[in-house]
Amino acid sequence: MEREELQDRLIEAALPHVAFDGWSQRSLAAAADDLGLEAAAARQAFPGGAATMVAQFVRLADRRMEADMAAAELSGLRVPARIRRAVVLRLDRWSGHREAVRRAVAVLALPSNLPLAARLGWETADAMWRAAGDAGDDLSRLARRSTLAAVYTATLFYWLDDPSEGCVDTWAFLDRRLDEVAQLGRVRRGLKRGG
Repeated sequence: MEREELQDRLIEAALPHVAFDGWSQRSLAAAADDLGLEAAAARQAFPGGAATMVAQFVRLADRRMEADMAAAELSGLRVPARIRRAVVLRLDRWSGHREAVRRAVAVLALPSNLPLAARLGWETADAMWRAAGDAGDDLSRLARRSTLAAVYTATLFYWLDDPSEGCVDTWAFLDRRLDEVAQLGRVRRGLKRGG
């Protein structure tokens, strides 16, 4: 089994344990036990501890979102609708593991992990844009990804505490944020034309 596959399997097996024991060696050992693996092999798969476990979880979520987007019917959808779909698919997939996601956010919020959090946020926004069909390499690429990273992060925090059925409140929150971004874009274009 290749390293990334082993890491993915361990992360998925660890999720139910993370809700109780956090992103810890205890959760990792329980995941290894669930998979019939030696605890030492699991520890070797994540030599950086909690931060490397969380990073693998985020990257697994990105890859799953990309696969879900590839399987979704996107033809006829404009780019904003595709971006919305990417955010919804990414969060909805992990709705049964919100506590693990919450604990991942806590790990990334540690001062020593802020550079990693920023890098992972960029990777997630980039994965969403690529999944939505934007592979551009122009000057606005940075702005598009930075804006989406901010929208996604705000939506993620809202989603973590959303008790509404089917997360309808989260999706309404997301729609408002995307609408605000679109309005800002229209204002910016208007200023350029007027200036």
